[in-house]
Order: sequence, then structure tokens, then C-alpha cells
Amino acid sequence: MRTYGMLLLPSHNRVYARASVDLARAELLVTGDALLGGRIRDVAETALAGVPYVTFATEKPLTEGEVAALANLSSLYALFEIEDGRLAPVELTRLDTFGSELITIQKYAGKTNEDFTKLLLNVTAMACADPERLLRRELRVLDPLCGRGTTLNQAVMYGLDAAGVERDGKSFDAYAAFLRQWLKNSRIKHRAQTTTVRRDRRSLGRRFHCELGATKEAYKRGESIDVTMVNADTAASGDFFRSASFDLIVTDAPYGVQHGATARAQVSRSPMPLLTSALPVWARLLRPGGAIGIAWNTLVARRSELASLLADHGFEVADSEAHQGFRHRVDQAIVRDLVVARLPAGRGRAVGPAATDRDR
Repeated sequence: MRTYGMLLLPSHNRVYARASVDLARAELLVTGDALLGGRIRDVAETALAGVPYVTFATEKPLTEGEVAALANLSSLYALFEIEDGRLAPVELTRLDTFGSELITIQKYAGKTNEDFTKLLLNVTAMACADPERLLRRELRVLDPLCGRGTTLNQAVMYGLDAAGVERDGKSFDAYAAFLRQWLKNSRIKHRAQTTTVRRDRRSLGRRFHCELGATKEAYKRGESIDVTMVNADTAASGDFFRSASFDLIVTDAPYGVQHGATARAQVSRSPMPLLTSALPVWARLLRPGGAIGIAWNTLVARRSELASLLADHGFEVADSEAHQGFRHRVDQAIVRDLVVARLPAGRGRAVGPAATDRDR
């Protein structure tokens, strides 16, 4: 039996306080079930020399591939193998393609915490038919309620193609301006433009599109990361993207109060009216075997409501004990949770009219 200890990111502990260990445990177990064949056991909080660690055991030593699978955990700062009370550091190779400023530099009211955005993306990827595609950078991500692009930036950090839909014009402009400036300051090769999307002589919305290279050499070879943001209502997502063109849909639903959920010109504290209206559109954009992950405020909608809505649209909801371990308090008005579900691989989707954004 081998024992390992995870030292959690200081920021993770500070933001989540008492919930940090529970969130780390749940993400570790979900990842272990998806990529390590369920080999992780005996997850616990352990103090070593007065420092708290999340410890776990495996019957055999972790392989290089298994370490790579764990390296991207949202809470992980360092990993050690523990033997006879001594800590031996385990070298980690993360998916991160760019510097952390891509994720952290933007500051604005209502921004989803970066650690949680990464957790939500990770857990959603673990629910798809082939979760190892995350490690191969083969997944295409959509955030249909993308705000100022935190999810898009995390996907880009992983080297994944990403797209988002945001109805607020100021948020759309802010993200386009931020990404252009960051790319310029970082001297990253790219092409970027903002255009108006039209069909039948009418405007559907604005579209920001960027192709960037992880390296200059990759860019010259034509190997680019594709980022798209559309300024439109999320229920119109199908007007901009082809059916079955995304592997993951990852979104943080509006929490009500300051960020009310809007559907059919009505504002609701609950995200359910918006999700009921938009989910049929989102589902058509997902490839069979793809997964959806939604975070929401449990004080304004029950988990059973979201699970039933997803099941009604053909999704298989992940409902293991680990998947039920992500509930945590954000503040007095928000207790956040997440739900993930897979579109069965054998379930096809009818392809609608040709959309503006072609699947790459």
C-alpha cells in the first residue's frame, strides 16, 4: 500500500475555508474513478508536522500517467509520497499552457472564483465518454452563459478550443479587449477580429473570434487554439454553432438577486426558467458522449429539479457519493453546488440548418 499527501493551494483554503478539504476530496475521488480505475481509497485530512494535507492511498505506486491525471486538480499545490513519516515530492506535469495571469488578472464583481471554474471544468470532463481526452487536449468547450470569459480562459489555459455566449454587450466588449491586450502583452502569435453575424439581411449578434498559438512554432505550423465569444441570447446559441460540435458544456448559472436569470424577458431568482428554455438548444450542440456541468445556487433551486430537467432531455446524471460532495457556502445568500451529466454515446442528434460557426 502506498500513501500520498496533497498540499492544497493557499488560495483554495482561503476562499473556501472549511469546505476546501471536502471539495478537494470530492474532485480527487471523481478523477480517480474516471482516470485511475477507482484505485484511490482512504481519503482523509491529515496533519503532518502541523500542516494539513489531504491524504489518500493506492495499492500500487502511482504511474506517470496517473500522476499526470491528478496534476490538474483544482486544489493541488504539491503532491508527496509519504513513507515512514517522510515526504518525497512527486514531480507534476500540468496541462497549463500559459501563465496564471490569464486566469487571475481579470477582477470584476460577480466573477466566478478561478479555483471553482477549474474544478467545474475538470469534473465535467471526467463525466464524458472518454475523459482521457482532456489530457490529450482534444475536448472542445462551450460556456453558454460565459460572462467575461473565466471558463474560456481556463479552457485556453489547458490548450482547448473554447466558445462562449453572453448577452451583455459590456461583458462581451470587456472580454474581447482583455484577450487582445493579454495576447499583445504576452507576445503570443494570434489573429483576432470582431464581426457582426448576419443571416437573411438581419443581424443575429456580434462575434469575437481569435486563433492563437501555444508557441510561435505551433502557430507557424497552423496549430492554433480557437476562441470564440458571441454577443447574443443563450437560447439563440444554435444560430451560431453547428449541432453536435462541442464535447463539454460548462456553465455557472445566474445566482439570482444581483445576477438574475432571464428567460423570455422575465427575471427570476431561480435559474430554472432559463435552463428550461435553453437546455434543449444546448443539448443539440453537444456531441454524443459529451458532458454538461452546471453550477447553481441551491437556495433558489433544488438539485432534484436540475437532475430531472437533464434526464428529461436524455442526459445520464452522475450521482455518485463523490458527485454529491461539492455543495459549499459562498456567502450568506449563496450555497453553491454542481451537477454533471453525460449525453449517451449512442444517442444521436438531428443536425439543424448550417450555422455560422463551423465545427473545426
